[in-house]
Amino acid sequence: MEEITLPLQCVKKVIGLEKLDSTQNLAFVLAQQGEPDGTLVLACEQTAARCQNGGTFSAGEGGVYFTLILRPERADLCALSLSKQALQAAADMLAEVCGVKTKIKGSNAVLAWEPKSRKWKKIAGVLVETFFEGNNRFALVGMGVNVNNRLPASLKETAVSLKQLIGAETSKELFLDELLNTFWKHYAHWNVSAR
Repeated sequence: MEEITLPLQCVKKVIGLEKLDSTQNLAFVLAQQGEPDGTLVLACEQTAARCQNGGTFSAGEGGVYFTLILRPERADLCALSLSKQALQAAADMLAEVCGVKTKIKGSNAVLAWEPKSRKWKKIAGVLVETFFEGNNRFALVGMGVNVNNRLPASLKETAVSLKQLIGAETSKELFLDELLNTFWKHYAHWNVSAR
């Protein structure tokens, strides 16, 4: 059997901001202006982070929030397929690197098992949007992960942070590096599988 080598992509440019309304909104503007494949828009805090149903979510300081601009080679650019790749990458990374029991819910959430409450709670969310504007085809892969953030009381019953689960702070930089590395492996396989 022939071995297939998948080219792992990487982040080529990082645009990091302390506070932003939404990484997805800024990434959209930048992608329209021709920002290249592999551009990462990163924020420490989002004031109006968007989710799949059109609403907003809590994105306070301590979490990892980003949108990745992609220009896939595949002709069948599909938001649902990319969502699955991003969700699986987040679930795999949290399980394998952080030792958290995870499962995927729907097309936009990763849940983590919280032994203390004996409940599945949301730890990460994904928003993938695809755009076709003439020759300017691109995808925005947005993700928010509760890493070290303190969640508002209103989310206590439905959400959890990694810090709550493991009882210690995690380096956001190392976490992001591991998460992106896992994502590229999933994405590389998907991007070449149906050329």
